[in-house]
Amino acid sequence: MLKLIGFSLIQCMFLAGGQVFLKFALARIDNFSWTWKFFGSLFTIWQFAASGLSMLLASLIWFYIIKHYELSLAYPLTSFSYIFGTLAAIFIFGESVPVMRWVGVVLIMVGAAFLSKPS
Repeated sequence: MLKLIGFSLIQCMFLAGGQVFLKFALARIDNFSWTWKFFGSLFTIWQFAASGLSMLLASLIWFYIIKHYELSLAYPLTSFSYIFGTLAAIFIFGESVPVMRWVGVVLIMVGAAFLSKPS
């Protein structure tokens, strides 16, 4: 179980990291539009590439996890990404996270703990 938790923590860090890089990339480009110019401009931003690489690594670790562990045990552990995402919002983007949002994150984690408890 500790090995699964370790893999899940690493996978969730890459997953949240991909979202952080994506937010940085999207902040550097013009307003969103469904045009070739918009999507082409993404490929000139290194943060977009870092986002893709981070998501790829998260996916590869996830492939390993679901190959070797029960999905019903592994999937709830992806909720670690909520903690990493919320911490990134605070420490990287300087966002203010209200107490009720933290309560929600804690409730999700408690639910995940119940779901991933081996029978």
